[in-house]
Amino acid sequence: MDAVKPCRLLSAVVLVVACLIQFIGAQNIAHFDEVWQKRAHEAKKASQAAYHPNPSEVTNQLNHHIHQTYKGHNNTRRHLRKYEGQCLATNPIDRCWRCDKNWAQNRKKLAGCALGFGRRATGGKDGKFYTVTDPSDNDLVNPKPGTLRHAVTRPEPLWIIFAHHMVIRLSEELIVTSHKTIDGRGAQVFIINGGQITLQFVKNIIIHSLHIRDIKAGNGGTIRDSIDHFGSRTRSDGDGISIYGSSDIWIDHISMSNCMDGMIDVIMASTAITISNCHFTHHNDVMLFGGSDSYSDDQVMQITLVFNHFGQGLVQRMPRCRWGFIHVVNNDYTHWLMYAIGGSKNPTILSQGNRFIAPPNKNCKEVTKRDYSPESVWKSWNWRSEGDLMMNGAFFVQSGRPVKPPNKKDMIKAKPGTFVTRLTRFSGTLNCAPNKPC
Repeated sequence: MDAVKPCRLLSAVVLVVACLIQFIGAQNIAHFDEVWQKRAHEAKKASQAAYHPNPSEVTNQLNHHIHQTYKGHNNTRRHLRKYEGQCLATNPIDRCWRCDKNWAQNRKKLAGCALGFGRRATGGKDGKFYTVTDPSDNDLVNPKPGTLRHAVTRPEPLWIIFAHHMVIRLSEELIVTSHKTIDGRGAQVFIINGGQITLQFVKNIIIHSLHIRDIKAGNGGTIRDSIDHFGSRTRSDGDGISIYGSSDIWIDHISMSNCMDGMIDVIMASTAITISNCHFTHHNDVMLFGGSDSYSDDQVMQITLVFNHFGQGLVQRMPRCRWGFIHVVNNDYTHWLMYAIGGSKNPTILSQGNRFIAPPNKNCKEVTKRDYSPESVWKSWNWRSEGDLMMNGAFFVQSGRPVKPPNKKDMIKAKPGTFVTRLTRFSGTLNCAPNKPC
């Protein structure tokens, strides 16, 4: 048997099973009534408006911010001593807000800190604060005031914070309405052993500083999805966060592990998304960007992955992409068992300044994996590696043409992969205390 086949055969079997699960009731709406039809129509228009016709302008802007953060710095080593400083924000997103000792009084400053394709997400900036005081989730139709489910189903923009540390077990999927920020800073908030967070046909969402783990598939049933509507839902998949037909989304500083399906799945023409500063561990199918080879509307999908740490116990799909434009920049890939980045149906993948540490298995050292297409087809897909650091035999199989900016003078390279351990040092949930830099 060819030496590469065992790893790829296992990957193919897992992928087929995952695809079958993905499309059995993927929409989760038992009755697609007039309310959901209207939401779907409005969400499609929002995705088209959020789509950037020249994505290189966005990638160059992000590269510029990263370059400016380390201008004049030559130290590329990870500082392994215990962190004792007041503030050591090591990347441009964190430097936007973390060194402010009054961050708790200035929480909404965060709304101006996103970079990449999700940079326009402001969440609940224009609304009031809503403080979650009760971790219970006992009524799916008439949620109790003070609970997270009550907060996310309100119609107006809200900046949702938490009164204290809490563990929330969602009885079923949590359906979030547009213009919301879920901000866990200042408390340790665990969403565990229950339903997923669902962003379906919505826009302008920020999710920040949560622990999400051990998420289960839901049974469905009657669930409130807004203040003036509830309806019947089918079984939810058990993703950590499911993004479906949504736009202008920013997910930052989330610690995630061990979800039943994917950790973060982005499907059905979702776009304008940034996933940053997150720490992922102990999971098989980490991220799915694009749910079907036949759904060409996912061509509008534009996603930035930046400053994330893909850590222990991960297997594959970091991410697995279809159709869209994916910018993977300055992430730390310290573990995978099968492959790191994969896809089908001609996605554009620009990998810049990441660190890839291959597993010991000599058959699984390739970073990339193309599905369902011979080389004669995938050789035209634009999958490019620039400034990535390859370790322990890792290698990235490039294809297609370089992804060029509209003007070469505007191109400032991302920091090389040797900087990644510093840029991602504080990935995952932060331990922020009021009146101190975070």
